[in-house]
Amino acid sequence: MSEALNLDEIFKALAHPVRRDMLRWLKEPERYFDEQEHQPFSIGVCAGKFDQRTGLSQSTVSAHLATLQRAGLVTSRKIGQWHFFKRNEDTIAAFVRHLSEAL
Repeated sequence: MSEALNLDEIFKALAHPVRRDMLRWLKEPERYFDEQEHQPFSIGVCAGKFDQRTGLSQSTVSAHLATLQRAGLVTSRKIGQWHFFKRNEDTIAAFVRHLSEAL
């Protein structure tokens, strides 16, 4: 991985149960989200799907996704007016390796 892990941001992101849920849902989007009309799940999950799944406001969901993105745990892609989010498997694997080696 080219960037160093930002452990403080990762721990902050993982500290909230909704963000941990989001990461779990992104691991198997077909299981946790209804079909999306705009793009296949291979592109990512549309931000609006998180609004529906969590029952939280769009602004709250956006803040959670931004925290995950700052930590490097998710990536985003904008297509048209929609934002799609995917897990960043490289960062997640590096973090797990770090924990395994450091603790």
